[in-house]
This record gives sequence, structure tokens and C-alpha cells, in this order.
Amino acid sequence: MKLYIKTLKMHIKATLEYKASFIISFLSQILVFFSYYFIILSLFDKFGNIKGFTLYEVLLCFSIIQFGFSFCETFIRGIDQFDKLIIKGDFDRLLIRPQNILIQVICYDLDLVKMSRLVQSLIVLVIALINLNIEWTILKLLTLILMLLSAIAIFFGIFLLAAAFCFLTVQGLEVRNLFTDGGKHIAQYPIGVFNKGFVLFFTVIIPYAFVNYYPLLYVLGKSNNTFYVLTPLIVFIYLIPCFIIFNKGAKRYQSVGN
Repeated sequence: MKLYIKTLKMHIKATLEYKASFIISFLSQILVFFSYYFIILSLFDKFGNIKGFTLYEVLLCFSIIQFGFSFCETFIRGIDQFDKLIIKGDFDRLLIRPQNILIQVICYDLDLVKMSRLVQSLIVLVIALINLNIEWTILKLLTLILMLLSAIAIFFGIFLLAAAFCFLTVQGLEVRNLFTDGGKHIAQYPIGVFNKGFVLFFTVIIPYAFVNYYPLLYVLGKSNNTFYVLTPLIVFIYLIPCFIIFNKGAKRYQSVGN
């Protein structure tokens, strides 16, 4: 943790050395994020609901998945940029250092510009909660917290799998983006609005449904099944094979010879 904090301070200092560039990039990220937001608003301007889900219910779902993705893009960007470590040969240097490999990879890159998306997702979350008539209980509050944490966990796991894929090839960027950016765009809507094949895939293979669909049903009062409160915890179990696959890939890694 000390290593991560020191690295974070270094990245903040380096980023603020070019204030004008940081501000322009920060503002551009705001525009990119709100383009997603306005797409949803435009959709609901045409349709009153999507399979029973209203605008603010979808925005709640949207904000949670965007929060998890933005958090990972901001604070664990190094894993998402793992292919650069392999291509440049920097991963070889990490292997000979007396620190945990994964921590070093996480510290490799931090994109503080993406913090704008993180803040915006929290703003949309608050807007959605204010406009939803939710009868709050301790279990529902706990469910919401677990949804936010599991959103971070699922993208962390996907980034780990994408990094492990780089041990096989660094030319598969499109395949990795299919499950990161592509998965994010699908999961920002309640998974139940899609057909059964999508629901099954994003429940069993990549458990987005346990992040912001089944627990969402409980928070919104669409289901009284208290088991849904614990479904976000399944995502943390999903992290176990992600860690195992990444570690196996690291052990089989052969130096680029630099």
C-alpha cells in the first residue's frame, strides 16, 4: 500500500506539471461521459420504459457500472495497459524487483484524467436515487454498497484476464475491448432487458448480472428475494480464477530478451 500511495503522489505531481493539458483532457472526458448520459435520455424521450425499467432506474444501473469502470481506469490503469509492459519489455524489469508483481503492474500507470468520469458517475447516482421512490432499509443500503464494490471488482477481474491474454498475444486488443468497453456498454442497462442468451452469458461467464441486475431488483422493490442482497459477493468469488489465470500466465512468461 505504501508503494501505491507513493506512486499515486508521483502521478499527481507529474500530471499537474502540465495543467493546461490536464484541464483540456479533463473537460473532454466530461463531454464523452455525458454523451452516454444523453443517449439514455434521448432513448427514454422516445420510450417511456424499457421492459418495465424507468429512466431513473436505468440511470441507477448506468451509474453503478460506470463507477466501477471509471474507478479501475483511474486507479488500476496499469493492468489495462499491460500489453505496453510486454511490448516495451518493462515487465522483465518488474520480475526482478523485490515487490509483488501485481502491485507493480497496478502502479505502472494511473490515469487521473479519468477521475472526471468517476465524479460524474457519482453525480448521476445521486440524481437517480433522489428521483426514485425507494423505501430504504439497512439491507437495501448494504446492497447498494455491495453493488458499487462489486462493480469495481468485476472490472478488476476482467482487466486481469485481459492482461493474462497478453501472455499469449499482444495483438488481440479487439477481443479484450469486447469484454471491457463492450461489456460496460451492455451492462449499463439492466441485463434483463436483453434476450435470454445475453442474460445467461452475463450471469454465468461474466457475472455482470450479479453487479447491477439481481441486486438492483431488490433495491428497487421489484423482488423481495433477500438472496439478491448477497449476489454481488459472487463477483468477488469470480476474482479467484482471474488471479489464478494471471499468476499462471506470469509464471510461464518468457523474457523478451532485453
